[in-house]
Amino acid sequence: MSQPDQPQPYQSFGTPFGVPPEPEPGLPWAKAIAVTVAAFLVVGAIAGWAWQRFAPLAQYAVDERGGSLGEEQMTKVFGPDGTFTAIGFLTALVLGGALFWWLRNYGPWAVGVVAIGSVLGGGVAWGVGMLLGHDPLQPRLENAKPGDMLDAPLELHTWTPIAAWLVGAALAAAIIAAASWRSEPVATTSLPAASEGSPQVQ
Repeated sequence: MSQPDQPQPYQSFGTPFGVPPEPEPGLPWAKAIAVTVAAFLVVGAIAGWAWQRFAPLAQYAVDERGGSLGEEQMTKVFGPDGTFTAIGFLTALVLGGALFWWLRNYGPWAVGVVAIGSVLGGGVAWGVGMLLGHDPLQPRLENAKPGDMLDAPLELHTWTPIAAWLVGAALAAAIIAAASWRSEPVATTSLPAASEGSPQVQ
């Protein structure tokens, strides 16, 4: 007598069928969120320092009328925006991917946690960079002499670069989710269907 089909054991996200399910997450959900947010905050601070350190700044030429930007310097006005975008996207892509892989057993809410952490990381990066490198121009112009060259203040001209953090983290999560996705298993054994012409055994 054939045994009734037994229910298939639940497979965690990204686990191929036939492989024993992965163990339950080791940390409580609240602690996992705290670790994720803390990681983004720390890395955001480092990214903010890197933004302040490596962002190209336009230089104002001082004359009797004040400060002005030449044609060459005009091309550097949005240098800080581009640098912040590149640093944020690459940082969130790598860190977001690592954290999403670590959180994959916590369910779909892992995507939201990584996304929120990336936005917080971008905000911290902006704040640290402004704290270290934003030097208002007007007070320096008042104390400058004709012929001096003054760096433009470090700043973002739009909030779009901060969104690069979210885009990088979301892209990493999407790639990992797509690569580790497994469809439901197809039954490989079944009872053979009786043919119409075969005699029935009483």
